[in-house]
Amino acid sequence: MNHHLTFYTYPSCTSCRKAKAFLKEKGIDYDERHLFKEPPSVEELLEIIKMTHNGMDDILSTRSRKFKELDKDIEDMTVSELLEMISEEPRLLRRPIIFDGEKLIIGYNRTAMQDLLA
Repeated sequence: MNHHLTFYTYPSCTSCRKAKAFLKEKGIDYDERHLFKEPPSVEELLEIIKMTHNGMDDILSTRSRKFKELDKDIEDMTVSELLEMISEEPRLLRRPIIFDGEKLIIGYNRTAMQDLLA
């Protein structure tokens, strides 16, 4: 791995804690960013989406209470509107988000993390 790892996390998230433990166990350095205190900007979200396979579907937490509380049909929103909304309300994101500039992992996936670090 040649690139620096960025790790968006939320301390009470079980998947985030598992991912953090894995990174620590492997001795991997990373920049940790608290997802709600230091959310990704619209520009950062765009970079993240470029690394996904399914765009917004990969990063949106459609099962979250916050998502269900939305009174908006995301199908009717432009990408810009969606990105702005996510940046303002990061609870809509799946977590953790781990990326190195080329590869991206959304959620805790031990196999994908081992591949990323290979």
